[in-house]
Amino acid sequence: MVYGARADNPVPLPEDAPLSAEADSSVAGDLLEIEQLAGRSPRTNPGMAVTVVRPAALVGDSVDTLVTRHFEAPRLLTVKGCAPRWQFCHVDDLTSALEFTVSGGIDGQFTVGCDGWLEQDEVEQISGLKSIELPARLTFGTAQRLHRLGVTPAPAMDLRYVVYPWVTDGAALRAAGWHPRFANAEALGVLLDQRQGRYAVAGRRIARKEATITAAGATVAVIGTAAIVRRARRRHRTDP
Repeated sequence: MVYGARADNPVPLPEDAPLSAEADSSVAGDLLEIEQLAGRSPRTNPGMAVTVVRPAALVGDSVDTLVTRHFEAPRLLTVKGCAPRWQFCHVDDLTSALEFTVSGGIDGQFTVGCDGWLEQDEVEQISGLKSIELPARLTFGTAQRLHRLGVTPAPAMDLRYVVYPWVTDGAALRAAGWHPRFANAEALGVLLDQRQGRYAVAGRRIARKEATITAAGATVAVIGTAAIVRRARRRHRTDP
């Protein structure tokens, strides 16, 4: 996530690409701060070796993120003019990569994830979910307003990670001899198995009846259900 998700990102991103995520109050902003602390540690603690491992979108037992909740929605949000590419990292592969770097005495910065990526149409075919496309300005503007209302848990900047690519090449670990056990399609299958009985819109878990999509209400359902918005408005009107 520290590389940032952008419409013009190369696919894949090289590991030495700039860390272009926004240094704000989002999850990516927190991760950038951790990167800065890791970078300062060898200077303040001479002789310390620091290894930074940057995983792709995590899947596995108990993983609950904006990315995993994206697949709990009735439809997959896409932004007009840019199709996302999907790369996952199973937690077992992350554990394996960490063990590999420690046992091999490898330090530096590495990315870890499944080899390659899935195109949006492959994700739709595997998941059985259809997508809905919206203009970027409408998507992010509405998402930010809903976040200010307290309707959605994540700021609009975090939404970039489900609509723009942030695939990395993982070249350093592969060159050192490590390879993932899971393919992207398998990791997506794990995510889909764990979504059963869960429904979310714009990162917020909702009741099943609120997730029902109709042709007339599809846009609202993608970035915030009408029922949630009404509740938020009522709450704000009654707050002192």
